Amino acid sequence: MVVPSTAPLADVDPTTYEAEPTISLVGRALRNLKDGESFVVLDSHGDLGTIPGTAEGLFFRDTRHLSRMELRLEGQGLLLLNSETHDDKAALSVDLTNPMLDGAAHVPPETIFFERTMFLWSAVWYERLSIRNFTSIGHRLTLDYRFDADFHDLFEVRGNKRKTRSPTSVEVTAHDRVEFYCLGLDNVARRTTIGFAPAPRTLEGNRATFDIALGAGEKTSLFVTVACDERASATLMDFFRAYRESCRARRALTADIVTVESSNELFNEVACRATSDIYTLITSTNLGPYPYAGIPWFSTVFGRDGIFTAMFMLWVDPMMARGVLRTLAATQATETDPRSDAQPGKILHEMRHGEMANLGEVPFRRYYGSVDVTPLFVMLAGMYLDATGDLETVAALWPNIQAALRWIDEYGDQDGDGFVEYSPASAGSLKNQGWKDSHDSIFHADGTGAEGPIALCEVQGYAFAAKRLAARLAMRLGHEEVAASLDASAETLRVRFEEAFWDDDLSTYVLALDGAKRPCRVRASNAGHALFTGIAAPERARRVADGLMGRSGFSGWGIRTLAQGEARYNPMSYHNGSVWPHDNAIIAIGFARYGYKAETIRVFEGLFDAAKNQELRRLPELFCGFMRRPRRSPAPYPVACSPQAWAASAVFGLLGAGLGLELAHASNEFRFREPLMPVFLDELVLRNLKLGSTRVDIRMHRYGHDVATTVLERRGHAKILVIK
Repeated sequence: MVVPSTAPLADVDPTTYEAEPTISLVGRALRNLKDGESFVVLDSHGDLGTIPGTAEGLFFRDTRHLSRMELRLEGQGLLLLNSETHDDKAALSVDLTNPMLDGAAHVPPETIFFERTMFLWSAVWYERLSIRNFTSIGHRLTLDYRFDADFHDLFEVRGNKRKTRSPTSVEVTAHDRVEFYCLGLDNVARRTTIGFAPAPRTLEGNRATFDIALGAGEKTSLFVTVACDERASATLMDFFRAYRESCRARRALTADIVTVESSNELFNEVACRATSDIYTLITSTNLGPYPYAGIPWFSTVFGRDGIFTAMFMLWVDPMMARGVLRTLAATQATETDPRSDAQPGKILHEMRHGEMANLGEVPFRRYYGSVDVTPLFVMLAGMYLDATGDLETVAALWPNIQAALRWIDEYGDQDGDGFVEYSPASAGSLKNQGWKDSHDSIFHADGTGAEGPIALCEVQGYAFAAKRLAARLAMRLGHEEVAASLDASAETLRVRFEEAFWDDDLSTYVLALDGAKRPCRVRASNAGHALFTGIAAPERARRVADGLMGRSGFSGWGIRTLAQGEARYNPMSYHNGSVWPHDNAIIAIGFARYGYKAETIRVFEGLFDAAKNQELRRLPELFCGFMRRPRRSPAPYPVACSPQAWAASAVFGLLGAGLGLELAHASNEFRFREPLMPVFLDELVLRNLKLGSTRVDIRMHRYGHDVATTVLERRGHAKILVIK
């Protein structure tokens, strides 16, 4: 049962939910780590909070538990040598050295080496600081850690203003320990405990000072722990044990996934970074693994993000889809609550644990304001069964699937016209509730905003695919009449969609229908999702693809969310002209579905070029939609999350689409339908592809526009079909 918030929503403008910090996330290099429900954002030196107004900090359950942690030598900052996040261990290593020290000229610059190694484990930040003297004489040094904890809610860090908050206290509780405490306005006690080993010479509420004596060539180490709550503090481990435990858990998480190797080292880096990002964002729960959406703004359960990530990763790791399905089923709404946009059968949009959510200052404690997540949930269940044959899990989910289907037909169709629509249920609701949920993303050709209830183009496709896939589920479960009814309903929707959404003059499906059933005659990437779901008529799919891949749609790096020339087009906007990797992967899969493999590969090549031009070879949440220019990288979007789960998983969605990879459990077949590889790949090896009890390793080699397939090893009896 969904428990409605008892607190009224504050006077809020829903546009303030959008991330609007005063300092860009790309203005300087940032590093981040995540484990479970905690994450940390640091600068390249391993410090945080040196510049106010940034997203830096150690966060736990949507609260910043550490707002400052600076390392200083003789009162000065250190010189950066190197800063690197490890792909395989989710740890950060930072190499530093001493500058010319004021008042300490007896220590030559660049002679003392500092190595900071940091990681998160079980809501604790662990750091080892190794110090080595490379001179031939001994030195005495004074080292400081300066720290603070403000317990700001994540939405406050993002830019929301608050009228009041509880005070924070700090106490030195032992010779090696400091505790920050805040009893929130939501009556939740939050603590941050900072420990040092060995104990510092002096310890104050915001500063620990160490005297370091190093002989010629000597080295020593300091250890710091920052625990985010009582539970973490009670289970505190030493650095080395915690490091071993975190590495062991990371290896277990990825032990049975498909691995990808290629002839292109840059693509290998992109694929490794994507894998690392996805499994960094995974949070293990008693219902299975769930990919949290992104750092820093969205490190929590998001229904839409988790579903698309699981879809893209289905051939790599189907257990992710199982975890997503079970988690979303467990949080499915059972009651109507306008303050959270909840209705029976509706699937979760977002879940938050911070003070502002608990108090109702933002509506996201358990929030259901997404019109598309419910049909997407049904789609994922059908795709999961097709790929795995896991009828036991799907049978257990069948009541949730039925409830979701009822929501689509009853609550989702607000005016009884057969389309799924949305309109905000309360003053605090998101104004727009599709994947483009910023306040200005749905509008008419003249730029005026659309008034609801709004029926989005892509959502009708999701509803169509949900019913088609649910019909197959019903047949497998022995519900023949239900299956027939779902198929008939899907066909009716398909016909109505073509009549209402196709615009012959625009050569595409319109963005949406407003509450008066007037079409929003806008060329947008949403139409590409109609190909992804199969609702588009084949003769019209070609025209949609041509428009998306034309100069107004395709930037050279990817397909824009909004075509050049539209009223609200702005390549620097969040949803009105930017490029989103996950959006491009959805569209590219749609291209492949209709046989437009050359277009699929072109999108793949553009996003690969974008990734290899990014720091760490990482695809961010989005980037600006400016036209590609010679010897220039894509322009970053200033507050994009990085890493972001559905952006990282887009790499595997694109690869699978190009290869035409299908896992057909019912016929016990691996299928490669019209496989095509991009020009940057000559050879590709997929290891540990799974279908039932069969495991295969496959090599694919490109010969011009053809692909040769070699089975390196097969353990089991599934067939491997290459369909050309």
